[in-house]
Amino acid sequence: MAEERLRVVRSGGSELNFRRAVFSADSKYIFCVSGDFVKVYSTVTEECVNILQGHRNLVTGIQLNPNNHLQLYSCSFDGTIKLWDYIDGILIKLVSVKLRKSSSQEVEAKELSVALDYINQSPKCIAFGNEGEYVAAVRDFYLSVYFFKKKTTSRFTLSSSRNKKHAKNNFTCVACHPKEDCIATEWRDAAEKNKEFLPRLGATIEHISVSPAGDLFCTSHSDNKIIVIQRNLEASAIIQGLVKDSNIFTGLMIDPRTKALVLNGKPGHLQFYSLQHDKQLYNLDIIQQEYISDYGLIHIELTKAAFGCYGTWLATVEQRQEKETELELQMKLWIYNKKTQGFVLNTKVNMPHEDHITAVCFCNAGKSKDPTLVTASKDGHFKVWILTDDSDIYKKAVGWTCDFVGSYHKYQATNCCFSEDGSLLAVSFEEIVTIWDSETWELKCTFCQRAGKIRHLCFGRLTCSKYLLGAAEIGFLYCWNLLSCALEWSAKLNIRVMEPDPNSENIAAISRSSGVFVFKPSEPRPLYIQKNICREEVTWGVFVPRGVPESFTSEAYQWLNRSQFYFLTKSQSLLTFSTKSPEEKLTPTSKQLLVEESLPTTPFYFILGKHRQQQDEKLDETLENELVQLPLTENIPAISELLHTPAHVLPSASFLCSMFINSLLLSKETKSAEEIPDDTDMDEAKESDDTDEDNDFTERVQDTNNTDLEEDIIHQSSKSEEKELRKFRKVDYSWITAL
Repeated sequence: MAEERLRVVRSGGSELNFRRAVFSADSKYIFCVSGDFVKVYSTVTEECVNILQGHRNLVTGIQLNPNNHLQLYSCSFDGTIKLWDYIDGILIKLVSVKLRKSSSQEVEAKELSVALDYINQSPKCIAFGNEGEYVAAVRDFYLSVYFFKKKTTSRFTLSSSRNKKHAKNNFTCVACHPKEDCIATEWRDAAEKNKEFLPRLGATIEHISVSPAGDLFCTSHSDNKIIVIQRNLEASAIIQGLVKDSNIFTGLMIDPRTKALVLNGKPGHLQFYSLQHDKQLYNLDIIQQEYISDYGLIHIELTKAAFGCYGTWLATVEQRQEKETELELQMKLWIYNKKTQGFVLNTKVNMPHEDHITAVCFCNAGKSKDPTLVTASKDGHFKVWILTDDSDIYKKAVGWTCDFVGSYHKYQATNCCFSEDGSLLAVSFEEIVTIWDSETWELKCTFCQRAGKIRHLCFGRLTCSKYLLGAAEIGFLYCWNLLSCALEWSAKLNIRVMEPDPNSENIAAISRSSGVFVFKPSEPRPLYIQKNICREEVTWGVFVPRGVPESFTSEAYQWLNRSQFYFLTKSQSLLTFSTKSPEEKLTPTSKQLLVEESLPTTPFYFILGKHRQQQDEKLDETLENELVQLPLTENIPAISELLHTPAHVLPSASFLCSMFINSLLLSKETKSAEEIPDDTDMDEAKESDDTDEDNDFTERVQDTNNTDLEEDIIHQSSKSEEKELRKFRKVDYSWITAL
């Protein structure tokens, strides 16, 4: 079977706040647009219960079917409108909309009337209320309401337009009650005396939704978060997607413990994001300061982070620079606490370097006894930090301290990395790469090139551990042989991202023109090349080890067998490579079907016909008789329709009862070879059992002695004759005595 071509698919992290969320009629579910998909969340458990996937472009809107509250409409940039059964995730109807402008469709408007002016073009800033009697629009500090029958306009103004202290406060969205004259911008009608509000919801509110019963509210925020709020202003559910920060300084990392994607999140936080479930696990507050959303302030930024010792240690670097000569720098070392299942601050170092830190890396070699951390800086030094005993008379403790400081001709240190076994340390000083011994910290050799500063640096792995790769700023890729201390090969390639696979010798490089190249350092010929993987520039990438390895036979796809490659674009879209289309990926519904395959062997399990063939021959023999007596109903239309038809379209239970019971009955025509006749007399049943056992025994003896076929025929005829005799015995002949 031929393998499908490798394609770039969206992995997750799409905007949940792109459009206003929609409640179901019973308020049990909430629907939100997420890239090419529509996600169905539970308002109680916050879990994604279903994913409606099938659109080939960005979904632009969703709306419940007014004629059936169990159906949902969705429209997309792909030019289609789809009707879904959101409970089962089934596509009911597809409408392809291809509008072409023609002269016959053009109509000249003779009378024009302006309802509202100075409005925002965003759909969230315009809403109709009270069954279309009025329209409300917001922009900046103004709320305008136009009444169609009266043809009058009412305008309300925020106090911020008259108060310079609150000049940043303005309207962002508006929602109207469908049957009452009520407009929601601050949760309550302006006519109420006791106004209530819910503070500190997080980022800016983008959309507001109200459930049909009015018992739940929903706010969509700019940090890709949805909050479900009850009528008493208590948050009942928080659905957090991938937080898209303005700048991703830390890059993409993988937590060795949770296998989660780690990167910049909220200001001053690291977010741990689950790639399998497409949701945020938790946030780690690094800066531990209150964030003030004022555009004039210069905040502390989290710039570097690295995991070490298989997730036991975490190093972070934060900085703040208001002027060129006023640099505030701080490095923190965090240790994983098994009791609290989180990271706890262990060591804080103020001004570890005199200038910006350019790289941070741990020595993750298996044989390394003491944890080692290396930092490189623009001040021309790299520092080696080791874990030492920091105990005092009160308690036992460990802390980090500087063990060695290295430099090379006062050049700026741009990158650093350890070899796979931890024996060598490579540090790049602008255009020069230096190799240091990690035991004595002696300089072993240097590699020079003239293509600008070294932007990326990494060692080969496994069989390619003797190679060192460096990507220069001008547009060259170099590969040096550490055994011969010479240049092995070079290629003209302007690399933006270069990441090694931790489970193989492969290295993935992405150019500035968004082309991906996968190669091994031992040979310059790429294993896989694909140009223009996306329309935007790729900023970061990372290999994620697979839990279950793939088995691609094609040489071009084998680099994805052990790990999966994810990359982040400039607009912070998370993409990956896959041979499966988005429709073939596992959804919560399909996962539930997989769980059903591992159900225990209960009577209902056998009724469904999902019994498995046991490998043990003894178990096969013992279960054989039971399987003969149980009806196999997997091919019966009545039961298949009953089990696979959605509940809301099924007929009444009284209509299905007789059909279902009749389908479970055994047919009289189908009789097994060992079927026992239906005799009411217990003695006769015993006799028949004995005769059956005798016949079975004689048949086994005949098989072992290889007797003639005639004897087998005699035994079969005698058995049938005995059955006829038993029938005659049951006949009542007492009427003969009355003659």
